[in-house]
Amino acid sequence: MSNKTNRRQFLRCSAAAALGTVILPSVIPSSALGMNGAVPPSDRILLGSIGVGSMGTGNMQSFLALKQVQHVAVCDVDSNHAQNAKNITDKHYGNSDCRMYGDYREFLEKEKLDAVSMALPDHWHALMAVSAVNKGLHVYGEKPLARSIYESRAIVRAVEKNKIIWQTGSWQRSVDNFHRAAELVRNGKIGKISHVEVGLPNGNENIGTPPVQDVPKELNWDMWLGPSMKVPYRGVSHWNWRWIMAYSGGQLTDWAGHHIDIAHWGLGFDETGPVEVEGRGVYPREGLYDVPVRYDFTCKYENGITIRVANASAQPHGMGATWYGELGWIHVDRGRLFASDPKILEEKILDTDTKLYFSRNHQQNFVDSILSGKETITPARIAHRSITVGLLGEIAMLTGQKINWDPVKEEIIGNEKASRLLSRPYRHPFALPTI
Repeated sequence: MSNKTNRRQFLRCSAAAALGTVILPSVIPSSALGMNGAVPPSDRILLGSIGVGSMGTGNMQSFLALKQVQHVAVCDVDSNHAQNAKNITDKHYGNSDCRMYGDYREFLEKEKLDAVSMALPDHWHALMAVSAVNKGLHVYGEKPLARSIYESRAIVRAVEKNKIIWQTGSWQRSVDNFHRAAELVRNGKIGKISHVEVGLPNGNENIGTPPVQDVPKELNWDMWLGPSMKVPYRGVSHWNWRWIMAYSGGQLTDWAGHHIDIAHWGLGFDETGPVEVEGRGVYPREGLYDVPVRYDFTCKYENGITIRVANASAQPHGMGATWYGELGWIHVDRGRLFASDPKILEEKILDTDTKLYFSRNHQQNFVDSILSGKETITPARIAHRSITVGLLGEIAMLTGQKINWDPVKEEIIGNEKASRLLSRPYRHPFALPTI
């Protein structure tokens, strides 16, 4: 690691070894460290950020705090966002070196990076992710993994083919109370599980239709729309896109990568999915915003366990995940962990028990994985299974039919109408890159 070429070769080989048989050290070699453990700039992971609004800037600042990372470039279709992110980066390093882009294609072509952090509206996730992965870049990508199951699977294929490290922003896995809850459930501390309740945020009702507006001079609206249909600007580009199905599935898909992900973790369902999904949603009767304001669907798995996903207000314990076993129940949410009997939470995890992946800093885990070749705590294939549940629920509610799902072939069985909703059309000339 004496020069930039060797550093980049090391990072590539580390990631490739994650899927092979070569055993690499799980810590940074001492030769890569400078005085007092500081990492010389020439040996740091070169990282850039695409999408630097609120979430993207937050992630960027987390990476700026890591000594193994050198943040060097930003890209956003809103020049104000890009300029703000550049200013934060430059202030952190005490220089003006951070480069700024408005087009991700130029960013990916010109920047010689090791990794990229992406925080974008859902409808951009797959196209951007596959483009970055095909460049050989390690990716920290926000949840949900993608807007459709077909796109989500495409990301997984690209990650596996290119042998890169992927971390999904499902950061709850890197928090103590979620880890503790899932580990207790996984090790049978409440006995055999019969069913799970997942409470997600209530939908926004009666939020109206914003009028057509002039596009702000700092925003490239056509690029923001990307693969989605060209429509007039109505001021939805920085938050309220979440309530429009062309760009998101609302609170359901926005949070599926959090609490459904944790439910799966506790059950050991990271590599599978339901076999039946049915339920109903309540949708706005008119207006621009068309995601479900209320949703309630049940997923049945091959072993008979069911997961009910619904608005928090419809679940007994509100937001979070609740596992019900023959010996009691455990509930976990942000800042909360409780059980039917407090003694359940005092149960010890034995040496012979299953130990779940341990992380207490999601961005650091991504960096450590790049350096060691070890898979992250939320790789693409696991994030894919988490969002698949939310997207199958969406399909069941839109069609009003029970969905029979093959979790191995990842196909809807015997329903051509529903199968069409596994993917979505792209506006010309946008298309998923070849994998």
